[in-house]
Amino acid sequence: MKNITFNVAFYIRLSREDGDNMESESITNQRDLLRIFLEKTKEKLLYIDEYVDDGFTGSNFNRPSWKRLM
Repeated sequence: MKNITFNVAFYIRLSREDGDNMESESITNQRDLLRIFLEKTKEKLLYIDEYVDDGFTGSNFNRPSWKRLM
């Protein structure tokens, strides 16, 4: 197999807000899981950026970070 490096971006979303201005604990947990995966994978992955939509529904694509990612 060829030596290929893949660019990687995290897209993290939670559909309801925690009720304050702090980032959701679930968002933090998702980010941590993605970072652990990057550290442990044997694939050549290059972290590029992170996109977070906290408090946005997944029933449509009208989400700021999703639009930025696309």
